[in-house]
Amino acid sequence: MQVSSQVYWLALCRVRGVGPRVARLLLKHFGSAPAVFAASETQLSGAGIPRNTARNLRQFQDFAPLERELCDLVGLGGRLITWADPDYPPNLAQLPDPPPVLYVRGSMPVGERDCVAVVGARAASEAGRHMARRLGLELAAKGIAVVSGLARGIDSEAHLGALEAHGRTIAVLGCGVDRIYPLEHSKLAQEMIAGGGALLSEFPLGSPPLAENFPVRNRIIAGLSLGVVVVEAAEHSGSLISAHLALEQNRQVFAVPGSPLSGKARGSNRLLKEGARLVECVEDVIEELAPQLSGAAGRAVPSTSSTKAQVGQQARRAELSASLRSVVDHLPAGERVHIDAIVESCGLNAQTVLSLLLELELTGMVVQHPGKLFSLAPAASA
Repeated sequence: MQVSSQVYWLALCRVRGVGPRVARLLLKHFGSAPAVFAASETQLSGAGIPRNTARNLRQFQDFAPLERELCDLVGLGGRLITWADPDYPPNLAQLPDPPPVLYVRGSMPVGERDCVAVVGARAASEAGRHMARRLGLELAAKGIAVVSGLARGIDSEAHLGALEAHGRTIAVLGCGVDRIYPLEHSKLAQEMIAGGGALLSEFPLGSPPLAENFPVRNRIIAGLSLGVVVVEAAEHSGSLISAHLALEQNRQVFAVPGSPLSGKARGSNRLLKEGARLVECVEDVIEELAPQLSGAAGRAVPSTSSTKAQVGQQARRAELSASLRSVVDHLPAGERVHIDAIVESCGLNAQTVLSLLLELELTGMVVQHPGKLFSLAPAASA
């Protein structure tokens, strides 16, 4: 039977004894997946492959089910991305053992490197959920793709925050891309795809969300990202697995501090003791990753000191909506004000104030500083 090139890639992942490292060795030696299956047992053994694995490759015949699986994937609106494709995630490709194939539903821009993972507890506190949503929103607003696992709690809040900013967010699944887990996040998954994001998995279609799949899933979350931010994590949690995998992959690890009285934050606080970068606001992440960021997020905010900029800022200030003006009016010229003080003085809820501050920051009227402090930009206070 005629077999497509992508089916050979899938077959390579199904042969007993062929993991990511062996697959990379084979592809480097023979040049392509079809060439691997065309090689003789002697040639395979000569490439350094164990005899049993070489025999399994030569005897593999189950191509027809894989052709059907590819057709089903296309029917879902998905596709297969292999190491050889230009839109294979470049951060992931740097690992010594990246998955040879990824099942994808949604968009994977070629060369996308500006990705940050936000992960944490499923049974998160209200404060933790709020922080995750804010980080997702502010990272996405700066052009950074937000990566997480579509789980309850911190993961879903990070995805939702990115969607609120009309940014990209990527979910890495511990099951097939045709099975959304948990089921109540089906709508969220569709919104992510519609918003230009993606669902990824290295597991075949129909794979259930088994417990052993999630450490594998966490390896991809870390591998896709320049850094991993942990927001609330108990000891021995999956989020700590992601953090330790990130360290093994030479990624930056961040953690949001939590109350020592809460078991939900014991793991993330331990990461801080071990050297993770403390995160109180998105700028803590941006400053650390700036040398690696290729997009606008890695560049400094343009100067607003010129007369032309001042005139533009003043004009925009005059056109502000009542809600935006209520925030601006509670930022005294030349002073840095804590977010809690702004919320209290404005009389608006915290989520609304954060959204308004982000909008003002994007227009250049407000500057955010470490420690959840905000101030008017120089031209805005002139």
